[in-house]
Formats: sequence, C-alpha cells, structure tokens
Amino acid sequence: MAASTHSCKPSPERIFNTMTAFQETEALKAAIELDIFTAIAEGVHTAELLAAKTGASERGMRILCDYFTSKEFLTKKGDQYALTQESATFLNRHSPACLATMVNFLASPWSRRNFAALAEAVRKGGTANGTGDHTKSHEEIWVNFARSMAPLTIPAAEFIAGLLRAEAGRPCRVLDIAAGHGMYGITVAKRNPNAQVVAVDWPAVLEVTKENARKFGVADRHTTRPGSAFEVAFGNGYDLALLTNIFHHFDVPTCEKLMRRVHAALQPGGKAITLEFVPNEDRVSPPHAAAFSLVMLAGTDAGDAYTFSQYEKMFGNAGFSKTTLHPIPDMPQQVLISEK
Repeated sequence: MAASTHSCKPSPERIFNTMTAFQETEALKAAIELDIFTAIAEGVHTAELLAAKTGASERGMRILCDYFTSKEFLTKKGDQYALTQESATFLNRHSPACLATMVNFLASPWSRRNFAALAEAVRKGGTANGTGDHTKSHEEIWVNFARSMAPLTIPAAEFIAGLLRAEAGRPCRVLDIAAGHGMYGITVAKRNPNAQVVAVDWPAVLEVTKENARKFGVADRHTTRPGSAFEVAFGNGYDLALLTNIFHHFDVPTCEKLMRRVHAALQPGGKAITLEFVPNEDRVSPPHAAAFSLVMLAGTDAGDAYTFSQYEKMFGNAGFSKTTLHPIPDMPQQVLISEK
C-alpha cells in the first residue's frame, strides 16, 4: 500500500505571530515598568485598584491585564486578576528568581537598534551600528548588562560551582574574565571560603561587580583589575579561569588570542571554565543556542555561536590538552572545562 501523501493545510499564523512579536515585548516591558505583577502579588487584584496603585488609567490597566490573561501570564475570575505560577516566580520582584530587570538589557535601545538594522547586517556580515568591536570599551552597554542580567546567572553559577566542587573548600585562585555583575566568581567564593577571586572588566562595569561582592559578603576575597581582557595584566598561578559569555563576541583568531592569555595565567593543571551557547554541529539545533548566532550577527562585527568541535579546536590551538562539555539542566547554555 502506498504511503499517505496527506499534508496539513498551510497556515499564516506563525508568520503573523512573528510579524507582531514586538508587541508582546513592548507589553511585557510596560507591565514590568508599571510593576503590575508585584502589585498583584501584594494583593492588588482589580484594574481599578491596580490603576490607583500605579498611577495609570483604569481603562489602560484593564486592557493590559486582559492582554496578559489571554497570554497566560495572569488569570482572571470576575474582575479579579491573579498571577500564574510562572509570573509569580519570574516577574514578581519579591521572588528571589525574579527576571524582570533583564528586559532593561534585552529590550534596550541598543539591542533594538541592532535588530532594526538586521538586513544591513546580513549584507555586511556584521552589525550595522558601529559598536560591534567588543574588544573596545562600550561601558554604557555593559554596565546596563551587569545591572540587568544577574538574575539569569543563578542556575548556571550554581552549576559551575558544583562542577568545581567549590564546597570542598580547597584553597584556589580564580580569575574571572569579563566578570560583569561578577556573580559567577562570587558564587564560587560563597561556596568556597578559601577561594580568592580576581575580576577583570572595564572600570565602570567593575563598580557593579564590587557592589555585588559586598552584597554577598565576599569583598574581602574579591579584587579587581580594570581594563581590556586582551591587554590587562592577569598575573599567573591561577587554579581556575572563568570565561562566561565572552567568546561569542569575537571571531576565531580573537578567541584563540584570549585563550592563549588564559593558558599563560593558569598554573599547571589549572582549568578554564567557559559558559556559552553551543549549537549542535548542524547549527540549527537546539533552537535557543542556534538562534544566538543571529544575535551576534546583529550586535557584533564578527561574533558567533560556536559548536563544540570549534571550541575544541580553538582551545587546543591555545594550548589546552582536553575540553569536555557539560549541559546545564533546563538552561540553553553549556559549560566547557578545558584542562591545561
């Protein structure tokens, strides 16, 4: 018997949804700015009361809350709105897992400008907006990143600390390159009272790093070295080097240049810990890691989301003897551990 040739009728729904996806971004940005999820968590449940609390119009608040009910961020019974488990966990500012600040970077004017000029970036093969050389200081961008994106680090930072068995308390020196908010090195220091962390980043960014080191009680074991990761003197004799979300900003030769500097800074037997979006060799799966290449096309001169085989080759060329890959449960990124 011949195989069935039946196929589903094509639908424009996915195309329409993609064309209007910016509306969802702006709606969520507005709801976070008005802090409606936190207000509902505090017991303010009607459009009238939410409007009074936030200084908004009742009509506007009703329409926005109805929109988020249709999107399953809220529930509605009569005129009473309530949070779903998802929004209670990730959009209520009283929740330790709140991700609300991330919209300040992910939907920032810089990010939106990058994608507004995407056709030109495709023609050019790199960003069309003049800030794509990330070996140079663009401190306003990265201070915003450091202040906005720290909540996303918690699962990955805890996973890395676990992989390194930080809780064993072995004395170690940690080099945290492009530290940003600093939470990866800080998490290792929190878990290991005998860890000493040296953070490298641009001067204004390191002010955020230092704030977090004080906040989490590790400032006495946390120092900074301001400047470019390609130029500042790292020192040597480190047991660990953290390279979190940095390689995707650069082309292969630049990645190898940085990794050679890291290799020189580590003591024999030291390890470089890389956190990255690592697509499969087909470069189209898994979806989040594969799609990150487009973010780099829009925002950098030559960055990319590299496959594991590409990282193995780059890190081998930089002198590392072995690199292993460690998926983070329920996260789109992976950890690579490279041994000197």
